[in-house]
Amino acid sequence: MKTRKKILIGLLAIVIIGLLIPQNLQMPVTGASQSDYNSESFWYYPWGKSITHKGVDVFAKKGTDIKASTIGMVLYAGKIPVGGNIIVVLGPKWRLHYYAHLHELKSSSLSFVNKNTSIGTVGSTGNGAGKPPHLHYSIISMLPYVWRMDSDRQGWMKMFYLNPIEYFEN
Repeated sequence: MKTRKKILIGLLAIVIIGLLIPQNLQMPVTGASQSDYNSESFWYYPWGKSITHKGVDVFAKKGTDIKASTIGMVLYAGKIPVGGNIIVVLGPKWRLHYYAHLHELKSSSLSFVNKNTSIGTVGSTGNGAGKPPHLHYSIISMLPYVWRMDSDRQGWMKMFYLNPIEYFEN
């Protein structure tokens, strides 16, 4: 019974987060500014095994605190080969916020976060090993923005990715 109640509350929270709550993004890396990332790195080609860079890398000292860029529910906190230690947050507007290369994870799957929640620290795990510590941050829309598709390499994928830099620089 407790499991069923937890699932129902989680589903209700997902619906509320997806439909009603404004996004209001903030820079996830504590103390970072425009000088800590390349403003032209989103959708940069060529970019290693992923072909096109689908996010922004925010550079900081290893162990720098990372806060959730928006409120949401952590769908996954764990490790994958390319991203290393990652956290995926479902936020407002049914958008997934992907945080990769974390040194330390401070959040767990199915937990709720807000803009004051420390979710991890900057690192260089996964394919970021051997590179300067940074946070790779992407915003993925589950609802495609068809008008954003273009004829570039992997252009069809562009309709699912939003440029986080546009939100940082507003």
